[in-house]
Amino acid sequence: MMNGELSGWQPNAGHKKLNDKVNKIQKLIQMKKSKTVLTFLVILFCSMYAKAQILTPVHWSFGAKRISKTEAVLFMKATIDDGWHIYSQTVKDGGPIKTAFTFSPAKTYSLIGTTAEPKPVTVFEKVFGMDVSYFEKSVIFQQKIKLNAAQLTVKGQLEYMTCNNKQCLPPEDLDFEVAVK
Repeated sequence: MMNGELSGWQPNAGHKKLNDKVNKIQKLIQMKKSKTVLTFLVILFCSMYAKAQILTPVHWSFGAKRISKTEAVLFMKATIDDGWHIYSQTVKDGGPIKTAFTFSPAKTYSLIGTTAEPKPVTVFEKVFGMDVSYFEKSVIFQQKIKLNAAQLTVKGQLEYMTCNNKQCLPPEDLDFEVAVK
């Protein structure tokens, strides 16, 4: 070998290039992990935001009032956001889901008649191709009961559907309890 041939040679020069490549790969892996974590956090944030955006245009409250020693009236009140409505209990088959109340049987009370409602708005809805009756803003449904105990709790479930002029939300089932004292 001649003296000039080794002038550019350095011990471990190949290792330095290899180490540089390994370092670059490690940085890329770290960046990729960071991007994966960031992507996961973005997806998590978006799903939490989407969950927060679930529409709940109907708000229910429940109460009871004794009208005698042996009778009481249950009140099921729906407060409805502007532009939305819920359907009457009397909607015919083939239309939207009507509001329905189911009371759990108990020895402490018995139902008197059916659940009463005020007069609804009735209009022809093209979407359903029929006249439908509904309530806007608020509505109070009432159910008379015969009392077989001094204090009791009436349990039940209601089903209802809510719509506005652009969309209908899926029917919702809601469990409720009403204390009668």
